[in-house]
Amino acid sequence: MKRLAKLEVEKLKKGKNKAEEDLDSLKIDYKKLCLSMRTAGLGKLQSSGVKRFEKKRTRPIDRKGNSKRFRIS
Repeated sequence: MKRLAKLEVEKLKKGKNKAEEDLDSLKIDYKKLCLSMRTAGLGKLQSSGVKRFEKKRTRPIDRKGNSKRFRIS
């Protein structure tokens, strides 16, 4: 009985070690990806995209101030 419990404990420890190694590997890959994005300038896309899709100002089509029809500028 003790031998079976000991084998189970060893198996769980191996699984835990494997999971920790996988997590460490993922962390390293994530750091490398962030560095690559920073050097390629991809981190700036979000702020420029926001500027591109800002609400445009509207003005009346005729200069008399007709508020029913607007032109997007």
